Amino acid sequence: MGWPCIGETLQMYSQNPNVFFTSRQKRYGDIFKTHILGYPCVMLASPEAARFVLVEQPHLFKPTYPKSKENLIGPSALFFHTGNYHARMRKLVQASFSPEVTRKLIPVINRLAISSLESWANGEVINTFHEMKKFAFEVGILSIFGQLNKTYTDKLKENYSIVEKGYNGFPTKLPGTAYHRSLMARRRLSRIFGEIMRERKENKLFANNLLGHLLNFRDENGNTLSDEQIADNIIGVLFAAQDTTASVLTWILKYLSDDPKLLDAVKEEQKAVCESGDGENQALTWSMTRKMPLTYRVILESLRKASIISFTFREATVDVEYDGYLIPKGWKVMPLFRNIHHNPEFFNDPENFDPFRFQNPPKPNTYMPFGNGIHACPGNELAKLEMLVLLHHMLTKYRWELVGSSNLIQYSPFPIPENGLRARFTKKFDRK
Repeated sequence: MGWPCIGETLQMYSQNPNVFFTSRQKRYGDIFKTHILGYPCVMLASPEAARFVLVEQPHLFKPTYPKSKENLIGPSALFFHTGNYHARMRKLVQASFSPEVTRKLIPVINRLAISSLESWANGEVINTFHEMKKFAFEVGILSIFGQLNKTYTDKLKENYSIVEKGYNGFPTKLPGTAYHRSLMARRRLSRIFGEIMRERKENKLFANNLLGHLLNFRDENGNTLSDEQIADNIIGVLFAAQDTTASVLTWILKYLSDDPKLLDAVKEEQKAVCESGDGENQALTWSMTRKMPLTYRVILESLRKASIISFTFREATVDVEYDGYLIPKGWKVMPLFRNIHHNPEFFNDPENFDPFRFQNPPKPNTYMPFGNGIHACPGNELAKLEMLVLLHHMLTKYRWELVGSSNLIQYSPFPIPENGLRARFTKKFDRK
């Protein structure tokens, strides 16, 4: 259980998560206890145990987050809840990211990808992760609001950035601290959302996007959502959409750079996709994104190997017995996605980057990059689509070179290559 009070928190955040979790799994087995972030925890490193918690008996384990983080996102965000409210909000979010809606976003995601890449190709060294975050944020805003006035977009971007900086800081409300600044920025975001909602209501602009679905909602008694509930769920979606997608895209560049033969093969596939269109300048379409099997497998393998989400937090709502073990009420329960994704029993030579392993589907409950069960990420198809679109334009029109070391990993809190993977982009017709 580690040291008194602090448990093993320092070890978890100072070691490579593969080393921290795997060493304990080897010593204690697939089910073991520890003390993390001030709480006694049960860690589950088997697919069967993860399925038990997330799919078979989710009512026994509620989602749990530190209060400081809940304050910044908003207590009404769907992933803080279970029961009827969660089911209703999840249904609204899923409707906003349905295949029919997502397909219609491709032209604008195309434009955002092209614009982002052009801004990188100026000869300067960029922090790839930071630039990917900007791209993912723009796609997130698009999927939530549709077309939005640039003034609003700039204000949202400015204040969201402040909120994000305090999210993983020490949660003190003393003026001048990162957390206090984040709380102030979060209040400003609520006011901006309020202005946008008032305009949409006055002009009766209820588009087929997340904000439109939230504004249109009526329960069986005719009750609508409050502005606070809408704001909390919008912030929740932005948090879920930005860092994780940006991290995966950054790792994809790293993995492709490390394997020139694979990079050439993916480039050839994307060249063929271009030729399948009507001319060199044919805009990318939904049907063209379905002709990228190797690129898609690169995304799947990057999600597995990087395992951006190492685990998820749940809390036992009652005493639970599983496989001969007692999980006491109130203890945190952590299904370890990373351990499962890196287990050689399920993925041969797991530390090797091999997208061809996904030519055959993985064993059930061994691949969970977006979680599992009723709390699995409802926007995962949009995330994969925006990755395909950006990679298509990047691989067909640009080249890049990594600058400096890319072999070390930093955690902020998601794992990313050192210094955000510094790189220099150029257009392919440039002779620099």
